[in-house]
Amino acid sequence: MMARPHRSGRAGYDVRMLVTFVVLHSLLRWLVIAFGLVAVIRAVSGVTGHRPWTPLDERAGRLFVIGLDIQMLIGLILYGLLSPITRVAFADMGAAMRDPLLRFYAIEHLVLMVGAVALAHVGRARTRKTSSAPARQRAAAIFFTLSLLLVLLGTPWPFRAVGRPLLPQF
Repeated sequence: MMARPHRSGRAGYDVRMLVTFVVLHSLLRWLVIAFGLVAVIRAVSGVTGHRPWTPLDERAGRLFVIGLDIQMLIGLILYGLLSPITRVAFADMGAAMRDPLLRFYAIEHLVLMVGAVALAHVGRARTRKTSSAPARQRAAAIFFTLSLLLVLLGTPWPFRAVGRPLLPQF
């Protein structure tokens, strides 16, 4: 039985692994955005409708945070181990800061998404530590909305200069 050849890129990483992680990261963004929208809509409707905090509100926030955590893990693997874009940026950060594509993926995307994860975690912690329903709904509405806004700002939408397709191209 013959062994399959290792399809390495020039930088020594497995190109198939890179593509797999980019596709996962791209597809998972839609789940994160959907979970974020549900969490924000439930929280805002809870505040405006003076609705009690329910297990569905808890689940919406938890799914948003879990989705963000998984997305962050995949993103960090891409950022630190697999991405040729960050390798080029790390080789010369001065030049990377002058290049919009390199700057976006090396700095801007990372900072915005880490901020989004942090805000979602703070919001979730606040909803668990507060006992009154209005305070829970308000904390969820504020922190989940801010988190989702950072996700949307940090996403490489196709209409941006640094954009990627809405769905991965196979």
